[in-house]
This record gives sequence, structure tokens and C-alpha cells, in this order.
Amino acid sequence: MKKEDKSVILEQLSDTVKKYGHFYLTNIESMNAGKTSALRRACFKKDIKLVVVKNTLFKKVLESMDVDYSPLYESLTGNTAVMFTDVVNAPARLIKDFTKGMKGEVKPLLKAAYVQECFYVGAENLDVLVNLKSRDELVADVIALLQSPARNLISALSSGGQTIHGILKTLEER
Repeated sequence: MKKEDKSVILEQLSDTVKKYGHFYLTNIESMNAGKTSALRRACFKKDIKLVVVKNTLFKKVLESMDVDYSPLYESLTGNTAVMFTDVVNAPARLIKDFTKGMKGEVKPLLKAAYVQECFYVGAENLDVLVNLKSRDELVADVIALLQSPARNLISALSSGGQTIHGILKTLEER
């Protein structure tokens, strides 16, 4: 690869890392063309950018960033595909759904992830990443919690009025 080509690729990768808040390092080695194509389609549907990278180039990109990505360096071995996303748990859910029902060696396999300024190294962290809530889910939870006391108060007031009305009606009939 020419030096000019490497610099262009490094610049594109660094722009992508800066653009997306979270990324997952995955192993898609030995996946056949059909499965790889299906994975790419699934990523496209979920707004996940899937990029196959050279480990040395991606390590150079990570080293040039302001954040210390050193915990991820040892995961940069073998074939590596990077899943870039703005939604925290979308790639983890995609990997889990994609590998559901597969027997034997399951691919894609999670190597590591950088999510919400935290590092998750190893495939055993997939369930943890699936259960992380995205920003939109957290905002919805907060709104629901804020609305809950008001709903309870309105419900109590409206049911109390119906109860008093029922008592008065019963007394009137007697």
C-alpha cells in the first residue's frame, strides 16, 4: 500500500472515530460471503457502519486520538471489523440476534468495545452491552418517572370525586 493511500485511510478512519460516539471491535474471520453480506445488510438497517480495517492502521488512528485507547490494543489481532454506532447497544443486540441459533464457532464474535467512555474487552461482555440503555431509553425512563407522581395524584383526585358522588347518590336513594 502506498504511503499516500495510508494517509487517506488514516484520515477517513480518524474522522469516523470522531463522528461516532461508540465502536465495537469484532471478529468476522472465516465467515462465508453469504453470512458477511447478511451481516452488512443487518448493520445498514440498524444504522451501524461496518468497516473492515487493518489492525496496524486502526491502532495508529487510536493512538492519534485524545482518548487513551490502550486497553483495546491487545484486541487488535487477526481479522478485525469495526462497528461504529451512535446507539450504545445496537451492535451488541445485532451480534446477539445474528448469532442466535448458530452452532459451533459463532461469528461475528465480540473482541472489545468502547461504549460511553468505558472499555469492554472480551466476548463475555456481550450480555452486559446488550443490557445497556441507550440515551433515548434513559430519557424515556426519566420522563416516565417524572410523570408518575402527577398521574397518581390526578388518578386519586378523580377517583375520590367518583367515590363521594357514589356515596351521595346512595344516601339520596335511601
